[in-house]
Amino acid sequence: MAVDMNPPAAAPAFLARAGWGGAVIEPVAGDASFRRYFRARLGEASAILMDAPPPHEDPRPFISIAKWLTGKGFAAPAILHDDLEQGLVLIEDFGDVRMRETVDGAPESELRLYEAAIDILVELHKHEAAPVDPYDMAVYHREAALLPEWYTPALGIDVDIEGYRAAWDTVLAPVLEGTPVTVLRDYHAENIMLIPGSDTLGLLDFQDALAGHAAYDLVSLLQDARRDVDASLETAMLDRYKRITGSGDAFDVAYHVLGAQRNAKIVGIFTRLWKRDGKPRYPTLCPRVWRYLERDLAHPALKPVADWFDANLPAEMRGDPMAIAGA
Repeated sequence: MAVDMNPPAAAPAFLARAGWGGAVIEPVAGDASFRRYFRARLGEASAILMDAPPPHEDPRPFISIAKWLTGKGFAAPAILHDDLEQGLVLIEDFGDVRMRETVDGAPESELRLYEAAIDILVELHKHEAAPVDPYDMAVYHREAALLPEWYTPALGIDVDIEGYRAAWDTVLAPVLEGTPVTVLRDYHAENIMLIPGSDTLGLLDFQDALAGHAAYDLVSLLQDARRDVDASLETAMLDRYKRITGSGDAFDVAYHVLGAQRNAKIVGIFTRLWKRDGKPRYPTLCPRVWRYLERDLAHPALKPVADWFDANLPAEMRGDPMAIAGA
């Protein structure tokens, strides 16, 4: 399904109200949601126009978290102007240089940039959680359930739904313990920008932030669904975070539990993007996600969930659902 990258009809008037009248509007690559992005150019200046059309999208959480992050000294885009009724937001332009392409093109930068990304989380977790909803058991279950809701039906497989939920009930309890922190939820190399003229890493795509366990965003970063992160780098960065914060074995348990939970969710989401939204690129990313998931399931704390997968989804049914289903 092709994404319409024509600017919304209301964009010129909105930009004029923002003081950007006459700006040239250019499309920018979008994401897996209904949001679209455009670059507004006015002379040498540029800004990003976010089109988050209601009722599919609500830009208010993005605006709220952006202001909270900048207020704490983190590099989130400044909010230049907004029209909530039309779902239009004009934000600071961080440019086009993402951590993903930088690391892929210059592998020698990988360690330095991942260390910097880990250090941002260290600083973020020093603060009391933002005023957002909790990442509670109901949310964890709802997300994990996306795998049997979308992936297994796409393969024509009937699975033990009650056993799946019971297995997660057993392993998720430890991640609800301790003081919650702000969880950005999509903290990975394609959402981290190298801001031109700065050594600071810029943050994007945090509108779904919740208050939950500190390990979650490490999973997002180090078990990246969109690029391979070597197990040795994952271990080194996990050790870096634990060393700086003084975290111990309990953090390791939470990391792998949340790794398994997040990866099960992503397998479901990527299948849904194919089956419901007509986006066949996403199932091709599932084999990587399965590799991370199996790495997490090998941890002893995940035995109940690992046993469920062994009983319900044999190895040959773990991969690209589009290819397995012969679609």
